[in-house]
Amino acid sequence: MDFLRTVNASEVTVSSVPEGSVVFAKEPLMKVRGPLLVVQLLETTLLCLVNYASLVGTNAARFRLAAGSDKKLIEMGLRRAQGCDGGLSASKYSYMGGFDSTSNVLAGKLFGIPVAGSVAHSYVSSISSPDELKCRTLKPANKQEGEVDFLLLTQSCLRKVCQVLKVPQAETNLGELAAFVSYAIAFPWNFLMVVDTYSVLMSGVPNFCAVALALHQLGYQAVGVRLDSGNLARLSVQIRKIFQVCSKQFEIPEFAKLSIAVSNSISEHSLKLLAQEENEVNVVGVGTHLVTCTRQPSLGCVYKLVQVNDVPCFKLSEDEEKATIPGSKTVYRLNDGNGRPFLDLMTLQDEPPPESRKEVKIYKLGPEFETDVVIPEQVTCLHRIYFKNGQVPSDQFLPSINVTRSHAQRSLHSLGQEHKDLENPRPYTVAMTEKLHSLLTNVKRTSLLQ
Repeated sequence: MDFLRTVNASEVTVSSVPEGSVVFAKEPLMKVRGPLLVVQLLETTLLCLVNYASLVGTNAARFRLAAGSDKKLIEMGLRRAQGCDGGLSASKYSYMGGFDSTSNVLAGKLFGIPVAGSVAHSYVSSISSPDELKCRTLKPANKQEGEVDFLLLTQSCLRKVCQVLKVPQAETNLGELAAFVSYAIAFPWNFLMVVDTYSVLMSGVPNFCAVALALHQLGYQAVGVRLDSGNLARLSVQIRKIFQVCSKQFEIPEFAKLSIAVSNSISEHSLKLLAQEENEVNVVGVGTHLVTCTRQPSLGCVYKLVQVNDVPCFKLSEDEEKATIPGSKTVYRLNDGNGRPFLDLMTLQDEPPPESRKEVKIYKLGPEFETDVVIPEQVTCLHRIYFKNGQVPSDQFLPSINVTRSHAQRSLHSLGQEHKDLENPRPYTVAMTEKLHSLLTNVKRTSLLQ
């Protein structure tokens, strides 16, 4: 214990692929150099930080691909996350992976992530009658006129809406209407309500339209509705038609474009099904399946010794997947003439890098180590030094979350579509140089002889 008190990171250097980069199996994401004892002590911390972040970031990217670029995605998983730390990490890395916002207000405060959401069903069901409203007035948006009895105005609008939609006004829930009015008075510029607490088409949507119409008369613009149950695609189409009818009847063009958000245990599979159906969904809220990564609950990144005192180390395992590649390595990404990455090449640290427009012999990772000769148009080194001899280098800085998010999206976009297919992707090629392959063969042979 006395010795451990003297341990520090003054001799530790860490190289890494930039955060937000697309990476592939068997590639070294990070390289940690320093005294053996110290770098061994860092194993658990680094794996803890990298594994879940990479897992949820990848999961978020898959959701983004499944949803398509035309729908906004909100991360709503804090209530399902494994603890507060897991919830904050999920919000942060979901945003990096391509989500547009989070319902986690603390994540918004700490990381600058846009915050979005709607009211809960409990808010709507907590009011049973308009008589319970303590405040029922609202000033027009221009602030130049006096307060208006907003409840009375909304009730008048409800009669008109029900006539247009041919919905019996007696079928609408008065408590729901009162809750909508209460929220609109508090947040007249952010009126987005959940409409399935009672009946979506007979109560929730007519009540919403009445309040939205009343807000419009006072100079405000409603945002939209959220669905949390039922056939989301079909209901979204029906609601859009109602918005279009109201838009035409009340001569409010903006009404036809009101946002329709959906939630309700959204998974990658349900997103793909939604995309295949006719729908009018603008925003999707994802929680459980995003932050708990139900399709793959853990990521198996490992931390392995590859070299000690310039001597390569190797783990020989009966399980081929667990065998390691010896030696300190560098990874280069090779692009073709169209700017698309087609190969990641691992070299030994002391090897010269591959050159643009020059042949390089490669050994593809796999049971047979197939050989090939490629000619890259562009070569990029993936590793950068982020921590050198216990210090962050003066010329290095950690980018903002928005910069990292943009880098992640560019990195994904650069890949060919065949590699991003969610069901049957074409494997991306990772290979090694002839010199690294020779080292691997010799170390493996020596290990077997011993």
